[in-house]
Amino acid sequence: MPRTDEELLAAIARGDEGALAELYDRLGRIAYGLALRILRDPALAQDAVQDAFLGVWRTAAAFDPRRGKAQTWVLTLVHRRAVDVVRREDRRRTEQLDDAPVAASESTDEEASIREQRRAVQAALARLPPDQREALELSYYGGLTQSELSERLGIPLGTVKSRVFAGLARLRDLLGEAGTTA
Repeated sequence: MPRTDEELLAAIARGDEGALAELYDRLGRIAYGLALRILRDPALAQDAVQDAFLGVWRTAAAFDPRRGKAQTWVLTLVHRRAVDVVRREDRRRTEQLDDAPVAASESTDEEASIREQRRAVQAALARLPPDQREALELSYYGGLTQSELSERLGIPLGTVKSRVFAGLARLRDLLGEAGTTA
């Protein structure tokens, strides 16, 4: 009889590499699909899944079956790794844009304004509570609907809606304080 995901995580916590391989065989495709939806890049998605399963190996003992299903726990790790990659890639792109020489043209003022707005939005996002920031980033960068966010985060749809609504309201206030409109 095949072991449950929860039994596999318990075995992984005891150092059973075969259990990790079995769990990967069982959840790897779903995990990759989730990472690909968020990242929209196959190589980055593979990296996120690999990092997440390394996290499963390292933290399997932290899994508590009373708090939820093993699959949800693993996919949450994948989700977090993918969001981390989105953030890293966004920072890298922003740094490249900020460091890139700007050709002299009539649009230089416009480009400077856009860069300033981008910095203001990023600063405002950084000031949001983590749960609101995650919901907004996954919606915007990951292209996930609120229903998909609910499923991926393992939280009720109403909670997702509240986080997005509160996050957008707070973001609007923070941008208003900074004198920026988005």
